[in-house]
Amino acid sequence: MKWLVLALGILANAAASLLVKKAVTEPRRMPSLADPIGALLNWPFWVGLVLYGATFLIYTAALTKLPLNVAHPILTSGAIAAVALGSAVFFGESLPWSTIAGIALVILGVALISLKTI
Repeated sequence: MKWLVLALGILANAAASLLVKKAVTEPRRMPSLADPIGALLNWPFWVGLVLYGATFLIYTAALTKLPLNVAHPILTSGAIAAVALGSAVFFGESLPWSTIAGIALVILGVALISLKTI
């Protein structure tokens, strides 16, 4: 169950980041007081903001079951990997071999950090 909670945190964090990117990508733009109606109608921004809050709550729940030195690196690195992949899929951003290698090395490093807990 603790790993499921952490996986949900990773997904919520990554989804929030991808939605915030969508919120500031044309035809949308950064919500501002100069355009209050546009700001209110920018649903990706608001959903992303809510997901960031949900990520914090999920992370807090994970900390009740896992040590901080395990939960934080897994959540952070998992979100980094998920955002890199999601940005390539949803925004057509590049995913060079160096990024893939970096993600693999981060995952390996976090696995080593978490070895005794897994």
